[in-house]
Amino acid sequence: NSEITELEKDLQLSGVEVELASSRTLITAFSLETSKFHHETEIRASVASRKNVLLTAESMGKIENIYVSEGQVVKKGQLLVSLNSEVVQNSIKEIKTQLNLATVLFEKQSSLWSQNIGTEIQYLQAQNNKESLDRKLETLKSQLKMSTIIAPFNGVVDKIVAKMGEFSQPGLPMLRLINPESNYLKADIPESLLGRFFVGDMVQIHFPNQNRSESSLISSIGQVINDQNRTFELEVAMPKVDFVVRPNQVVILRLVDYSNDEAIAVPSKLIQTDNRGSFIYVVEGKSDEKKASKAYVNTGYSFNDRTEIVSGLIEHQMVVDKGYRVLTQGALVEISVDK
Repeated sequence: NSEITELEKDLQLSGVEVELASSRTLITAFSLETSKFHHETEIRASVASRKNVLLTAESMGKIENIYVSEGQVVKKGQLLVSLNSEVVQNSIKEIKTQLNLATVLFEKQSSLWSQNIGTEIQYLQAQNNKESLDRKLETLKSQLKMSTIIAPFNGVVDKIVAKMGEFSQPGLPMLRLINPESNYLKADIPESLLGRFFVGDMVQIHFPNQNRSESSLISSIGQVINDQNRTFELEVAMPKVDFVVRPNQVVILRLVDYSNDEAIAVPSKLIQTDNRGSFIYVVEGKSDEKKASKAYVNTGYSFNDRTEIVSGLIEHQMVVDKGYRVLTQGALVEISVDK
């Protein structure tokens, strides 16, 4: 008989209607306490890089040499590709010869002018001739630099498009250079979440391809709303990881968009609805006359099977847990000690 009684109690706590000798419904209940509650939202993001560039030619010319290979690590200032620059080099030699003569003539004319010999016009012409050739030489040197592609930063050669012997055009991609250390995470956040996040907030990051999760901080929040998709940009610092991450890889960000340190929250399953709205069964009355009563509530966010109660419940109020499914308004209840 005692075993049957225990089984009937277990069935009733599980929500199964059981006809017992007692007129009281067996339930369990707990006292409401304020606790920390937060809500998280998941945002799709991607890996981006501040140093992921296509290097292009600045001048026309035949590709003479390619000094690197794909996957090679290079240093800032390292020569990567050179174009045929024979014409410019010959022009530099010609100007240097003229400049040497112009320098000698200017020095002699300057010496004579200091002794009041000759005219001022002769002195100025010699000076102008020398300075003009100096400027032409600098221009040719600049043109010579345009016939080479130099690494703008430390990185890795990801892809080489150029081929030796081809004719390059200004703006035509030659090779891609990336620096993995400059990676960061970029996401477009809906306008509805504006003002929910701040620089320095913690972010949980999930890498689906590797099935790994890491944490980092928000490093930047965009100040402009994109009028095309009504989003603003959010950047998250790339955490240090021991696996390979590539630009444009998809990641999932979990950001806290709401937090309350003194919230009243209950298991979401306890919230029921009728024609008046949402309610939760609470226990009222003295020890001998405990009964169930509907407490109509206004709910807030729900997260991890818990829902914040904005109004309708107060701290230390007794809320029905097990057995709530078989209750009716005003039903007599007996609180069991949950094992």
